[in-house]
Amino acid sequence: MLKLLKTILILGALGVAAYLYRAPLQNLYEQLMGQYFPCTQPIEYSLGQFDTKFGISKTDFLEALSQAEAIWEKPIDKDLFKYDTAGLLKINLIYDIRQESTSKLKAMGMVVETNQASYDALNAKYKSMSADYEAQKKIFNSRVIAFEARREAYENEVESINRSGGADKQTMTRMNAEKASLNQELQAINQLQNALNEQVDNINALAVGINQLVKILNIDVKKYNTIGDAISGEFDEGVYKSGPEGQEIDIYQFDNRTKLVRVLAHELGHALGLDHNEDPKAIMYRLNNGINEKLTTTDLSQLKILCGIK
Repeated sequence: MLKLLKTILILGALGVAAYLYRAPLQNLYEQLMGQYFPCTQPIEYSLGQFDTKFGISKTDFLEALSQAEAIWEKPIDKDLFKYDTAGLLKINLIYDIRQESTSKLKAMGMVVETNQASYDALNAKYKSMSADYEAQKKIFNSRVIAFEARREAYENEVESINRSGGADKQTMTRMNAEKASLNQELQAINQLQNALNEQVDNINALAVGINQLVKILNIDVKKYNTIGDAISGEFDEGVYKSGPEGQEIDIYQFDNRTKLVRVLAHELGHALGLDHNEDPKAIMYRLNNGINEKLTTTDLSQLKILCGIK
């Protein structure tokens, strides 16, 4: 009887553990299947975080995902992916400085292309806007200092008038005019500050665009002596992540639908288990600078090797 009770308790504990850790265990199972038995069953994906600031609906985004799937599936006539609201591979659309910069550059009339001329144009615009910003900032600081001095003088005079028991009509008229003038100047300063903030946002957008081109064109920043730290680091339109907590694809930036489909296809390739290749036109090239929406010979060769297709 005691032995049976122990067995029941152990089985119960295992059942509770399996329930509590069912999601991590399922994630681990899916990752092991993908690693050791790739292409044997469709990878089920679902939408995770979805930021509406991109101006794309979930329906259109899922259609782009369907196109990205087809890029991998049609050449080998095999279902490699499947949309399911409970799919463990989460596809996230995350709006940050990358997409914001793309939108701002378009608003500024800057068309970014992956060539040296586009880089030079962005760099020249960056330097011009930075110089103008510094000049406007000096004017702003001077006006703030002058305003603070005037306001302090006004407040001191008001305090003096109150201590003396009041002011005559002429003094009150002058003080009211000064107060109105101070309020008007404060509004002008606030407007100038807002304009400076917008200018900073545009300059940052240029820096992000330059950063992208530096990476794509493999430009020697020291050689061109451009904007230093502002263009250091990586610019990723999308990222595939896999770990104990699960698998995710984060999409951060796209210029148009073609770029969106390509970046989705690229990250889906990573989800399959594919690495980058050195073909600049390939879907699995490290940079999303192509315009084709189909696999290159290099991509297809990688896929066939992964799936064991001769």
